Amino acid sequence: MAHISIIGTGTMGQAIAGLAAKGGHTVEQLNTSSGDQPVTGEIVVLAVPHSSLASVLASRADQLAGKVVVDLTNPIDFTTFDGLTVPADSSAAAEIAAALPSARVVKAFNTNFGATLASGSIGEGTTTVLIAGDDADAKALLSDVVTAGGLKAVDAGSLKRARELEAFALLQITLAAREQISWTGGFAVTA
Repeated sequence: MAHISIIGTGTMGQAIAGLAAKGGHTVEQLNTSSGDQPVTGEIVVLAVPHSSLASVLASRADQLAGKVVVDLTNPIDFTTFDGLTVPADSSAAAEIAAALPSARVVKAFNTNFGATLASGSIGEGTTTVLIAGDDADAKALLSDVVTAGGLKAVDAGSLKRARELEAFALLQITLAAREQISWTGGFAVTA
């Protein structure tokens, strides 16, 4: 079983902690202000707002070296809901990978709402977590955590696909903010 550190104690952090624990994995949750508490997990989930990433990476870069770092952030302009705040040829995940060259960065959970991770379903279907990354072993390790917790995992391709996952999340979050879909719902993947 994997040991997972989750930086962030909000809705997403709690939902992912519950998912991992359900699958038999050990979990530690750290809030962003507990910088003196070391990260010990082999998998580290950054369950923080995109606006907090720079400070988290600055304070914990050495601790994240060599680990599987899971980015679930969405770099959305929340004042307008009209676009992403990263360059058109980049993503939040790509920026994290550049800042942490010895970490194995994957993008996951950003297209899910916390409620669907906690419930394990979207409508009549099982919640699916899309995972993008360049390290096959890192993606497989995270896929095992997701499936052990009772959800489906789909390999969405290389880390370059993080841009499309972030754009997809922008659409989904915008629809929910406009009350066109529910925060307890979202898009489902069927195979």
